[in-house]
Amino acid sequence: MTTGPGALPMTVPAPGLPARVRIHEVGPRDGLQNEQGTVPTEVKAEFIRRLAAAGLTTVEATSFVHPKWVPQLADAEQLFPLVRETGVRLPVLVPNERGLDRALALGARDVAVFASATESFAKANLNRTVDESLAMFAPVVTRAIEAGLSVRGYLSMCFGDPWEGPVPVEQVVRVARRLMDMGCDELSLGDTIGVATPGHVRRLLTALNEAQVPTSALAVHFHDTYGQALANTLAALQHGVTTVDASAGGLGGCPYAKSATGNLATEDLVWMLHGLGIDTGVDLGRLTATSVWLAGHLGRPSPSRTVRALAGADASHKE
Repeated sequence: MTTGPGALPMTVPAPGLPARVRIHEVGPRDGLQNEQGTVPTEVKAEFIRRLAAAGLTTVEATSFVHPKWVPQLADAEQLFPLVRETGVRLPVLVPNERGLDRALALGARDVAVFASATESFAKANLNRTVDESLAMFAPVVTRAIEAGLSVRGYLSMCFGDPWEGPVPVEQVVRVARRLMDMGCDELSLGDTIGVATPGHVRRLLTALNEAQVPTSALAVHFHDTYGQALANTLAALQHGVTTVDASAGGLGGCPYAKSATGNLATEDLVWMLHGLGIDTGVDLGRLTATSVWLAGHLGRPSPSRTVRALAGADASHKE
């Protein structure tokens, strides 16, 4: 049965879970980067403002990648000044030192590098081996830290790779350890093609702890290809992880992994967390309205089940 607007889940806390979770919202960057039609810069800026107004404290704004690789994000220089004073953390992706220079020139305070746990994806995404890509990131991380910025390391293909199949846990740990040794403050573990299951998640998190990567430095980034994103998130929460990546309305996938069908929807995550009594600071109603508004600009309904339930079957109309 479809619930009405403003409906909230019944709160029934479960033992052993964190009291608060920080949602790392990736919609404006990871969510929009694959859109075929160009989304106007002002629409992106308004999207970010609405996400901040809904209570999200970390909103990944854009990427300073070369425009020919991700045309949708070619307006990074125009977008960032429009949202710089939003009052929330606005991380940006920087693929190399040139990208870092561009981010620094605009006053960015939080940056991220994007590495791969597998050779196949490193070659497809960065046209480099894993070692070559890490060598490229090292001066970026060093310079960012020297400039007083926080640095997040994304690690993709942590659970499975479309070319190589299941990824050995020790292989992921090895690359993760190198990113942490570079000086990354936080490491986001990406299930880029959505093949992870809860036991696999627990095993990887435990192995990272054994390699002296603390849980407090870890975030999780699940795709919902096989419907496992929330189950995997719960497994991570039970392990003590308190930072979860999600994309408003379930936008996004991965341009270099065709089987990656979409990020975990922020609304679906918030519904589960609030039902568990976990504080997020997010106003679910305002967040849902934001995704309905954006769906109108994109010309299609949101794939988020929570958005559809709260806003009605057709979430494609403009607010």
